[in-house]
Amino acid sequence: MDKKTLFLGLLILGTAFWGISFPVTKMTIGGYSQSTFLFYRFLLATISIAIIFSKQLKNIDRSEVKIGVGLAIPLTFGIHFQTMGVKLTSASQCAFVAGMCVVIIPILKTIFYKNKVELKIWIAAILALFGLGIISLKQNFSVNIGDVYTLIGALGFAFYLIRVEQYSGKKSIIPTLVPMFASCTLIMLLLSTFDSTANWFPQNSRFWSGIGFCALFSTAYMYSVSNITQKYISAEKVAIVYLFEPVFAAIAAFFILDERLSWRLLLGGAFILVAILVSEVKFKQRLDVSAN
Repeated sequence: MDKKTLFLGLLILGTAFWGISFPVTKMTIGGYSQSTFLFYRFLLATISIAIIFSKQLKNIDRSEVKIGVGLAIPLTFGIHFQTMGVKLTSASQCAFVAGMCVVIIPILKTIFYKNKVELKIWIAAILALFGLGIISLKQNFSVNIGDVYTLIGALGFAFYLIRVEQYSGKKSIIPTLVPMFASCTLIMLLLSTFDSTANWFPQNSRFWSGIGFCALFSTAYMYSVSNITQKYISAEKVAIVYLFEPVFAAIAAFFILDERLSWRLLLGGAFILVAILVSEVKFKQRLDVSAN
């Protein structure tokens, strides 16, 4: 088996972990504070990644620490609001709304970096917005607050991914993982300190097993694999693999939380998935290949 095939398989497995983390997070936090949950999640992820990449830690320099801290801010913002969202809406619905991140990225690039927006991005944005409306809008045109939090989190993830793209083009992003997650841990420690609902030592085995899964599999494993994989697989193919995250989330939510897949979720989710696919496919390149 060549490296490309191996890492493709590892990436699909990681995407499944990401999807499963939505119902696991919802089941874990329950009535507990998301601040302490995320603090322990980032802490365990930091320790795990430090062990995995212990050799890189010896040669880490100040610039890589600075990059890691810079990446931690939008990442913590994104995960914090996403966790608030999954607490207030269904896990499968949260996963589909979180997928809007891929469509948001090119729009943010246009606003902040003056990049030209292709027609397909506007088409994707309209499709995604339509899908979001089907999922989130109620009969009186009110919006599920959980979806609002998730969408705000998607903005944070979009900024994070844009920064990763900028830095990874210059040098390996792997040495920044430990300082990044260590910074995420410190930010959540600070937020937890000011959180009046924080429970530091819940007497609930489900809480700690959920932290273990999210920290080791959907954080330490997935962020390590996704960064390494981009050396062997194009960004376009990686993005298409990520399309399966909300699908895995919906399947896992059905079995773990007994969530039912309503027609609104399926139809709206389908629009969002198509929008993400439209935003990622290089149509001109496809046409050129077909012509040959």
